[in-house]
Amino acid sequence: MPTDYREPTYGNWRKPVSPGIGRLGLIGTMILMGGMVTVTLIAMVSIVPALISAVVLGLVMLPLVIQDQHGRTALQKMTARVAWWSGRSRGWHLYRSGPLSIVASGSHRLPGLLAQSRLVEARDSYGRPFAMVVVPSTGHYTAVFECSADGAALVDQEQIDSWVAYWGHWLAALGFEPGLVGASVTIETVPDLGTRLRNEVSANIDPNAPELARAALEEIVWNYPRGSARVSTWIAVTYAATARPGGKRRDQDEMAREIGMRLPGLTSTLEMTGAGTARPVTADHLTRLVRMAYDPDSQSDLESAEGQETRWEDAGPVATQELWDHYVHDSGHSITWGMSEAPRGEVLSSVMTGLVSPHHDIARKRVTFLYRPYDPATAATIVERDRKDTRFRLNGAARDEVAVVSSDQSALEEARGAGLTRFTILVTATVRSADELPLAAAAVDTLAPPARLRLRRMYGSQASAFAAALPVGVVLPDHLQVPAVVRESL
Repeated sequence: MPTDYREPTYGNWRKPVSPGIGRLGLIGTMILMGGMVTVTLIAMVSIVPALISAVVLGLVMLPLVIQDQHGRTALQKMTARVAWWSGRSRGWHLYRSGPLSIVASGSHRLPGLLAQSRLVEARDSYGRPFAMVVVPSTGHYTAVFECSADGAALVDQEQIDSWVAYWGHWLAALGFEPGLVGASVTIETVPDLGTRLRNEVSANIDPNAPELARAALEEIVWNYPRGSARVSTWIAVTYAATARPGGKRRDQDEMAREIGMRLPGLTSTLEMTGAGTARPVTADHLTRLVRMAYDPDSQSDLESAEGQETRWEDAGPVATQELWDHYVHDSGHSITWGMSEAPRGEVLSSVMTGLVSPHHDIARKRVTFLYRPYDPATAATIVERDRKDTRFRLNGAARDEVAVVSSDQSALEEARGAGLTRFTILVTATVRSADELPLAAAAVDTLAPPARLRLRRMYGSQASAFAAALPVGVVLPDHLQVPAVVRESL
């Protein structure tokens, strides 16, 4: 039947900018202004030292002005390269566990940012067990739940748009969660080995069934998994032990009770977003999925031994080696990309379908959306500051005028009650051998343009990006040594 319904579009994603002259941020502008004042004062005494000072100032400012297509300055590239060389010279790019480890002999702990993490299991207010990842270095506690997404196949567009609207409400509600510092959504596509189907059929088959029915079931069990993929979705919410700045730091038992009371509300509201039934992930399940991420060849053994208990201390790899452009871990070779620019303009609700779907050139693909929701007070401050900064940088260019209009729209929507969330996307492609890495990289390069994304390979930080893409609640900004004010100003 004819209808007047029009499919809505989505957009107006903004990357906050800092006030500055041209491409310079706040710190770069302050250096330039201070240098010009210094040169002027020296010129009042002697012209030759002033010229020398001007040349030195130009050399200092040059790395801050030169930028690549992803917006990274030459100074940032040089800093990343020096940090990589420094870590490589100290052997930080290598990891060995087990009997040969010099840190924890006999166990296989996770490397890098998750080295000090531990896993505990608690129960929510419904009595359901849930895994809680504890990171002592940052004081973060993460709970993970698995979703059975309904999918958009054979679903009316009106229903899909309703799911998207409820998802926006769910993200906005995270800004009112006390102590919540981050959330993530991980969509992983892995080969379906058919182990679970085989176990399910074997456990329910009737020994007195006709021979024809038994033969048909056996044929389905052996032929169905060939070339098929399994799509899994996990959502992780991360809370800080200190709910507010200067507040009392809560211990592990208090955090377990706090998160346990909030999980039922978070999982129940997810059903209206199209995520299907959301249930907390147990400690054994979370340990298995992390182990398979670092060692893809262990998938068959772990799925066959469903009743065998696994330990978080053995979820890590035996050996890893981080290279400049990829990451080698046990039986896998991975490349991780990060989003450098969100889609410009307007997009439809199906814009990410191709990116999260299985691909025949990638054995295991993991797409993770990282969210950092802001509380209403902080959101109001950010949007108002962004309005002032965009007007300060306005110089008549079309993009600057669009930025002013976009910042005004964001401030208006926030004033009407909309939430503010900073987000990024990580894409990890894992293959069996190094020879398959070029095919995986080419596949991701072809999937990014339809999604209207600009992806940049995480050079020099492949191990950290790999860990952040896992559904274990790694909040990257809290692991950086550079202050947030300096990063945003540059």
